[in-house]
Parts: sequence; structure tokens; C-alpha cells
Amino acid sequence: MNQSITGFHLDECNDWVAELACGHNQHVRHQPPWISRPWVVTPEGRAKMCGQMLACKKCDEGALPDRPTGGNLSSI
Repeated sequence: MNQSITGFHLDECNDWVAELACGHNQHVRHQPPWISRPWVVTPEGRAKMCGQMLACKKCDEGALPDRPTGGNLSSI
């Protein structure tokens, strides 16, 4: 199910994680040549992706949210 990106944060390994409107988190790594997401490495790139849709596998599986939904206090 597609969900909009509401913010980003770094995980414990310093990988970027997208925060989705549904309350789920999803890694958005840039690891060429396997995964090409150059936008994730800059604050400007991440800011441009806020509001964009991302397929949420956790929603498709019926998983509980990773965090409460509502306000967004995340950094871009």
C-alpha cells in the first residue's frame, strides 16, 4: 500500500529511515549499484521527497505501526 513520506531519521547504523504517514518506518538506503537513491544523502534531497509516496510492505502485511502517528518532530 502506498503511503506518503512524512520525515526521516537515522537508525543506529547511520542508515536513513523514511517515516511514513501510516506510522511505519522504512529504510531508504543509497547503495549503488544495487539500490540507487542519491536523493537520500542530502538534506535537500530528503526534503524534496517529503510528501512523495512509498510502497509500505508493513501495511500490506497488516503490521502494527512502528511509532505513533500525528505530529512529526523528525529531522530532514
